[in-house]
Amino acid sequence: MARSTASIGYFLSGITVLGLSSGVLAQQQSEDIEHLEVTGRAQQFYLDTRTKLGTKTDADLLDIPMSAQVLTAQLISDQAARDITDLYRSIAGVSEYSYSGVTFRGFRDDNNVFYDGVRGDPYSGFSVPDLFNVDRVEVLKGPAAALYGGGEPGGMINYVTKKPTFNESAEINLTLGNYDLHGISGEATGALTDTTAYRLGGFYEAQDSFRNNADMENIELAGGLLHDFSDDTRLTTTFDYIVQNLGGHRLRGVPTDDTGNFLVDRTYNANEKSDYQDLEAWVVQSQLEHVFSDSFSVNSTLRLMTNERDQAYHESRSWVDVNGDGEANIDDETIRREYRDQYRANDEVSLTTDFVYDFSVAGIQHQLLFGGDYHYIDTDYEYLRARYEADGVGNLNIFNLNYGETDPDSYNLTDQNRDGIRRNRQGLYVQDMLQLDDKWTLMLGARFDHFEERDKESGFEYGDQDVSYRTGISFKPLDSMSFYANYSESFNPVDATEQADASVTDLEPVTGDSIEVGVKNEWLGGSIMTTLAVYHINKENLVASNPNFIEDENEDTESALINFGKVESDGVEFTLVGDVTDELSITANYAYNDTIVVDGSSSNTFGAGDRFVNAPRHQAGLWGRYAIHSINSSMALGVNYVSEQISSDAQKVKAFTVFDASWTTKWDNILFSLNVNNLFDKEYAVSGFSERNGHFPGQPREIIAQLKYNF
Repeated sequence: MARSTASIGYFLSGITVLGLSSGVLAQQQSEDIEHLEVTGRAQQFYLDTRTKLGTKTDADLLDIPMSAQVLTAQLISDQAARDITDLYRSIAGVSEYSYSGVTFRGFRDDNNVFYDGVRGDPYSGFSVPDLFNVDRVEVLKGPAAALYGGGEPGGMINYVTKKPTFNESAEINLTLGNYDLHGISGEATGALTDTTAYRLGGFYEAQDSFRNNADMENIELAGGLLHDFSDDTRLTTTFDYIVQNLGGHRLRGVPTDDTGNFLVDRTYNANEKSDYQDLEAWVVQSQLEHVFSDSFSVNSTLRLMTNERDQAYHESRSWVDVNGDGEANIDDETIRREYRDQYRANDEVSLTTDFVYDFSVAGIQHQLLFGGDYHYIDTDYEYLRARYEADGVGNLNIFNLNYGETDPDSYNLTDQNRDGIRRNRQGLYVQDMLQLDDKWTLMLGARFDHFEERDKESGFEYGDQDVSYRTGISFKPLDSMSFYANYSESFNPVDATEQADASVTDLEPVTGDSIEVGVKNEWLGGSIMTTLAVYHINKENLVASNPNFIEDENEDTESALINFGKVESDGVEFTLVGDVTDELSITANYAYNDTIVVDGSSSNTFGAGDRFVNAPRHQAGLWGRYAIHSINSSMALGVNYVSEQISSDAQKVKAFTVFDASWTTKWDNILFSLNVNNLFDKEYAVSGFSERNGHFPGQPREIIAQLKYNF
């Protein structure tokens, strides 16, 4: 099967080379190249209705038979968003789970992250992606396997990175704030020649955390070249170098009681001052676009990524029976910890090639998309562990913190014998958008996936394949209104390291499907767009511990892990985005979601009738910006509400409402902005973890001042 993997990779690479050759030939045939820069409407702050995410073809949101959102560069700037967690208030049905993980329509999702429509996340699930090199964020709701392959059924996030442009611009930005926040960034783009443009940018930021023993430092260098071989052929090559040094990580939660009250101050951290998580990553990406004719084009993207992550941290494990009553619990105040020294490295190759062909048959207009993608990942993993006082790891009293009394240099570390995985995934897909008449549009799509994984430590190999379908239909009774319905499927392969365990057998991919109906409207001449969606999602074959497995007694007949259970998610989402007037721009959303285990057992992780972990029933977000033209200023107010949740140990996570505000003033080429997040310094938890690790506390009041100079 490795031979077929290589064949598909070479085939897609050949397409790229073919397109490039066509472009060189076209250059020889055309000496004068016209540069067309699309800048959108004169008044465009928060509302952008064009995206390729839903169909891989440039389309208007009103014409796509699914729910999607675009978070613009202006919204990111106005909210002083430095990572994706700052934007959750603006995405209906999305809330924070942990780290970069989100709850998406009721389901946890850590890895369904794309850049420019292809896989290759340099942060790899343990860090939150920074937004310095991101132009906008696109969100697709519901299963996306029919176009993008394996993933969770809740949805996906796509980061559209900044590219070179022939429009000359340059800026420098200074940042200051509380918790010793300080940073500087700068970027410039413009023409080098009549056919070549450049972009170059750099970013540095550091800040102490409100959590004990924690801080962060982010460094990023990014840039690229754009070359027009002809009017029909364009090649864009970019690079991104990322360094992220996080002290006192990985952060866990703060212990709570069963009703969700923090038992200690929200600054609590189980990590010592010497703990850390350091990341270094390189990304090189090339995108080739070629137009063969008015009706036939190709777009091919190659993304190469490598990263290394070193981390060493103390992990809470269990309470110490200080009272000697035989029942260790939080009243004993002291917690056992283990120390984990881990190294991870990823080498990834992603190649995606899309052909689009427009044609007409029997009076019906077709837009046919067909293509394929290839994703290769080779990971290294080293894991050393010391556990409890027997290995020299000191206990921690959470009420009377005794940091610094334990020394990792003296720990008795044991090698856990991990060695990473090697993974190959290939997909071939086809989609047809049929314009049945001037009101009805039908979408039909299918994708074939084949994946192979090898656990490098044991040599265990695991492979499978899957076909995913989706279909959608939209009806436009008016140019400004669209009714739609869709059906889509998802699947998520089980990691080879779990399959390789001698006590685990025959795990099938996790599968899902969704039915969604909705209506989209444009109001006030297209200055406002609303989307109302109603959906039902099934997720099956979840991987869970086998309640009938007893180690060393029935390992030949029972598997330690099994595919188990079924979860249903039912919800309603409403989103409004608009540049209402020259003064007022707004984004608002509300989501109701009920995610329930419908097939489970109380002897397992999931019990029938239980609510799913970190899946709030109600969420609402609002951000409004009002410009005061007479003084070249604007003010904004934001609100984020998340209702009650439950942790993985069924502890209550309280509902919260957080307010944010900003002020922006401009003098000539200088822009000053002041953002205050968590305006009233609300104490709250964004989500829950385990009883021993507690809930993840929200950020206290944060003040961010920025001074930007454009030249």
